[in-house]
Amino acid sequence: MASIYRCKACGADLNLNAAHLYPPDTYFEAGNKGTLSFSWIDESKFRFTKEDKIRPFFETVDYWGIQRKRTRILCDACGRLIGYVYDDGPPIMEGHGQLGFGPSQVIPRRPRYRFKKKALDVIAS
Repeated sequence: MASIYRCKACGADLNLNAAHLYPPDTYFEAGNKGTLSFSWIDESKFRFTKEDKIRPFFETVDYWGIQRKRTRILCDACGRLIGYVYDDGPPIMEGHGQLGFGPSQVIPRRPRYRFKKKALDVIAS
């Protein structure tokens, strides 16, 4: 049974595949109840804008950062904000990082496409 993900505002098909959905017990999904994270998306269905905020945020339980760089995901059809791209996905390489500092600050990581559940219509087919 496959699910079809549509933009709630305009009804456009976003071509998201549940095979690329991260399981809810993944380390960065803990506590994120209102979102769905994907490892890959069809970028032709979206527009992206860069966002750079300087304020404290918790990256892991025992590590926090000051500057959060992320990219806003907008529906290509209507322009509504439906999620963000983060650079805190699984590591591209193995190891503990340069000099043992924080996890995603020095270890290159895969992008994580995080969508707001309230911005999506999920239709089970």
